[in-house]
Amino acid sequence: MTDLDLLHFEQLKKDVQTEFLKESSSSHDDISKWKGIDIIYFQEDLRKKAKGNISEKSFYTYFKTSPVTKLPRIDMLNLLSIYAGYDSWYDFKKQHLFAGELLQENEDLEEEEINELEKTVSAALDLPKTEIPAKNIEYFPQENLDLQKSTTDNQSTKEKTVASTNIEIPSSTPRKNFFKKNAWAIITSILITITGILGFKDEIFSKTYKYCFTDKDRGVAAINTLEIRVIKENESPLLFKIKPGECFYYSTKDKNLKMQISAPFYEYLEVNRNLENAPDEEMIELKPDDYKMAAYYFSIKDVKGGNPEEQVALIKQKRNQLENLISNNAVIYQVYDNKTYGIERLDKQKYITLVTTPTTSLKNLNVIEMKKDIKGKIVSIKFKIATTDEENK
Repeated sequence: MTDLDLLHFEQLKKDVQTEFLKESSSSHDDISKWKGIDIIYFQEDLRKKAKGNISEKSFYTYFKTSPVTKLPRIDMLNLLSIYAGYDSWYDFKKQHLFAGELLQENEDLEEEEINELEKTVSAALDLPKTEIPAKNIEYFPQENLDLQKSTTDNQSTKEKTVASTNIEIPSSTPRKNFFKKNAWAIITSILITITGILGFKDEIFSKTYKYCFTDKDRGVAAINTLEIRVIKENESPLLFKIKPGECFYYSTKDKNLKMQISAPFYEYLEVNRNLENAPDEEMIELKPDDYKMAAYYFSIKDVKGGNPEEQVALIKQKRNQLENLISNNAVIYQVYDNKTYGIERLDKQKYITLVTTPTTSLKNLNVIEMKKDIKGKIVSIKFKIATTDEENK
């Protein structure tokens, strides 16, 4: 990577900005000031024209900072170049040469990769040449022995002498001497056994209970991530998060269990159990909060109709439904999964505009928290549009 590559990337960002603004509008002409719905519109246009996508994290890393200090991966550079109207990143640079700049035909290898290859080749050339010397094998001619002509005079005889040894069998030692000699080993074994029992007494004497959760009205597994607080006497609460469709396993040797269960689309529930006669497995019903569930359903509802008139009618219907569900003073936050821009506040109208715009991103909308007032109006929403992050190192 050279400084000229970084300058070329700044040129490419301008071309990408120009290409998007040809057919679309944004809250700001400068691409570095885009956020929220602008980024969603850009991702949609990128998928349509270049058949690819960049994550929200990548956008904040490379477009919100100017000038950048590192280049994206080559696949992202090629994707943005194709979106801007070029064949590839190489083609873009070729048409934007600086004075005195020369391009290599093969730029897939970065400078660091080339250096690694040079080190590998150098190491291979410097390997020591070791040779295994051949062993000198001496051959001794075997004497031609004619067994028929051999005489007993020429043969030497060896007499085998058997040494007799007297083996004395020691007398048996008293049993008390055995315990004296092995007293420390016996005591150590007993101490290790006691320590093991004390160390794992919770696992040995505890019992595991299984709790599953179902939607009381629909008879299906809870559709939300559940937050379970286990309340223990004279201790801080234990917090557990259970994914939709999963059961909660809890091991304890206590005689009582107190759980506080909460989820964005279900009413708060407190469970108290006497574990002395409680079953090992139990199904707990959660009552859905229909008002919150309706607000979520209308937020992700598809408004793509068969023709433009039907689509406009569906969008208008969706806006009216959300207008009735959400308070005019509602506090709404969109959470981002990056370090550059963590959270953005939206008012009621911006939120409705976001969720009534027909984009593929809305199917990934996840509600983190939703609250309503005593009149049933939604007064607080915290949500996130999940994306697949890329590795751009």
